[in-house]
Amino acid sequence: MELLVNVRKWIEENKAAFLPPVCNKLMHRHQLNVMFVGGPNERKDYHIEEGEELFYQVKGDMCLKIIENGKQKDIFIREGEMFLLPARIPHSPQRYAGTVGLVIERERLKTEIDGLRYYVGESTNVLFEKWFHCEDLGTQLTPIIQEFFNSRQYKTGKPNPDELLKETPFPLNSTCVMEPFSFQGWLKDHRREIKQKQSLSIFGDNFETEVIAYGPGITEKSKSNSDIWIWQL
Repeated sequence: MELLVNVRKWIEENKAAFLPPVCNKLMHRHQLNVMFVGGPNERKDYHIEEGEELFYQVKGDMCLKIIENGKQKDIFIREGEMFLLPARIPHSPQRYAGTVGLVIERERLKTEIDGLRYYVGESTNVLFEKWFHCEDLGTQLTPIIQEFFNSRQYKTGKPNPDELLKETPFPLNSTCVMEPFSFQGWLKDHRREIKQKQSLSIFGDNFETEVIAYGPGITEKSKSNSDIWIWQL
């Protein structure tokens, strides 16, 4: 696809892809995976990956269900709000009709493993899980979800201990997540600082993902071993 894209026009041209059963469309794949997601899409599965995910709600609200320190928690991301999900936290996006959200995640390393889990009812006891190297989440999730629906675990609501890992391939993240925030509100609060410094990191140094707001002027930077997506708002 072309290197320069009018985002609003692209969303309008691809709005049919944001409806069930697909609900999402990749704008860019490889290096950074940049996608826009619609709804309605209510899910019971929780996804786990070793990279972070950036959420920004372009239109309407969404609910991101997560497991935080062994407890279920709902993160409501409103229209115009931004949220950065730390790596290795089980999460399940719940999206509503007529909504559109941006999601950015990095390409997986060849050594990295993703997980898909279902839990028993409203608990955090694992009912069913599969771990796999993710190359195309859109195509790889469908057969795993179908396998769950055909499984004895789905029919009985009881896990099979012999099919569950005694230890996950990597430790789950025990951090407490941030609260979503208004992106325009953040820009308004930091406008003077951005103008003085020409650029300002939105999330600081606590994450692998860097999200930077640039102000007026010419910026020349070089960063090795990184993928960059620029959105002119």
